[in-house]
Amino acid sequence: MKVIKTDFPDLIIIEPKVFEDSRGYFFESFNSMKYKESGVDITFIQDNESKSSYGVIRGLHYQLSPYAQTKLVRVISGKILDVIVDIRQNSPTFGKHFSIELSSENKTQLLVPKGFAHGFSVLSETAIVSYKCDELYNPEAERGICYNDPKLGIDWKIDNEKAIVSSKDKVHPELINAEMNFLYGNIH
Repeated sequence: MKVIKTDFPDLIIIEPKVFEDSRGYFFESFNSMKYKESGVDITFIQDNESKSSYGVIRGLHYQLSPYAQTKLVRVISGKILDVIVDIRQNSPTFGKHFSIELSSENKTQLLVPKGFAHGFSVLSETAIVSYKCDELYNPEAERGICYNDPKLGIDWKIDNEKAIVSSKDKVHPELINAEMNFLYGNIH
């Protein structure tokens, strides 16, 4: 597997080694030893999966510390635009966003560390997204940032009139008013 560092501290892209032939393909979507050898020493304890149709925007979600989650995101079917926002105070990329297309074709994965808000938009007819978490879901710690916060300026690659957003995600505060308790360099 290939580990690619981004300009956002601790945010990495993972490209697995895919073996293809006339029968199809095979790849290891997760191997804890190879991840440790690459400097990713995380114990995942929960797997989540969602299926969404074209135009769905989910996010931007996170959990407050001490329930914050590191997520390893990949697409099983279809294509998404995966988006993160750095919400770690004192981080050199605080308040900035990063996006990447993840698909069943490219098999690329994104490791989203604690202290980032996460979301995605569906760019294909449907998409099945799977992600591993290193902490369990805690509804009391769940928070979010408005997906269309004008100060973030995220291009979800979906026309506004075709965007499908849950009522819950429509009422998240903008970043400036969001509750967060992450300090860069001090998140466990």
